[in-house]
Amino acid sequence: MSRLQLALNVDDLESSIAFYTKLFATETAKVRRGYANFAVAEPPLKLVLMESPGRGGSLNHLGVEVADTDIVDAEQTRLADAGFASIEERGTECCYAKQDKFWVEGAPDGERWEVYTVLGEAPLMCATAEEASPCCA
Repeated sequence: MSRLQLALNVDDLESSIAFYTKLFATETAKVRRGYANFAVAEPPLKLVLMESPGRGGSLNHLGVEVADTDIVDAEQTRLADAGFASIEERGTECCYAKQDKFWVEGAPDGERWEVYTVLGEAPLMCATAEEASPCCA
């Protein structure tokens, strides 16, 4: 299973949850303080809402969620062979989930892309500030 991820900054989490629940006819998959996500079946999309007052309507980051770490590794190798640099994060805590991932560097307009798999739940939005993933910055 692979699906695109779209992470949006929103001013008001509750009103955004209400809007996207109706838009995609899908209930939230996870809601935590300042954070919610939807696992939309059609089109295959992981929609992430990150409460960021004053930054609502802006892009936080983009990603591709894949089934397991082997696919993360294969994609990182494929992209390295194509000349892309990346920042690897293994066993990181981000978006209330433990993840293996990497961030693609060098997008022409500066957008942030991650390729990741979810390993399990995590109690915090991000690891410590020193270890915070770019999506938490």
